[in-house]
Amino acid sequence: VLFKDIRGNDVKQSEYAGKVLIVNVASQCGLTNSNYKELNVLYDKYRTKGLEILAFPCNQFAGQEPGSNEDIQETVCTRFKAEFPIFDKINVNGKDAAPLFKYLKSQKGGFLGDGIKWNFTKFLVDKDGKVVGRYAPTTSPLKIENDIQKLLGTAS
Repeated sequence: VLFKDIRGNDVKQSEYAGKVLIVNVASQCGLTNSNYKELNVLYDKYRTKGLEILAFPCNQFAGQEPGSNEDIQETVCTRFKAEFPIFDKINVNGKDAAPLFKYLKSQKGGFLGDGIKWNFTKFLVDKDGKVVGRYAPTTSPLKIENDIQKLLGTAS
């Protein structure tokens, strides 16, 4: 699967083969501050052990990611100090949904069907590209730390 980074460059999903947490993000959501803060904590703690977090901005939920890619990058880097990669703004639902999210949803349907319900839906993917966990927008990133540790083989 091919997708674009926030600067419009092509990126192959295989570049991130391994252990990955994929999240659809938004800059102006009620969940934004806590999610970015906790995703940063997880990234700092586990990136040297193999965790990668891929953040995909999406404006499909109440228009909470209205900015350009440049605006988004500025917000994410300055306000939230995120060091994990941020990608091109995409759709996660509907006929124009990004192929990556079509795949993720086909692997792990949600509580009320496949569709992504809101910003900050999280997918945990193993080294073979299989989705091993799907978490609701309201699930705090730190609450999935145990699952991440199991996947990385660092569980105590």
